[in-house]
Amino acid sequence: MTTCWPTARAPPYQQAFAELAGTHRGRSVAEILTLLRRAADEALLGFTDADLREQAQAISAGEPYVLRVTVA
Repeated sequence: MTTCWPTARAPPYQQAFAELAGTHRGRSVAEILTLLRRAADEALLGFTDADLREQAQAISAGEPYVLRVTVA
């Protein structure tokens, strides 16, 4: 997992993602997906279900994931 910001200064979703990546390895995709969806909704990000599932799977498996959020 790679982010552009140190966790303490990260925008809310990136911070939530980094925290989950650090604490939820090996947990179920469904559990992680629920937490990611809540964080995305709070940050008003329009991730698709497929986007969030891909992120949750990477966190669960402990795989590297580059999170890219583009603000228009």
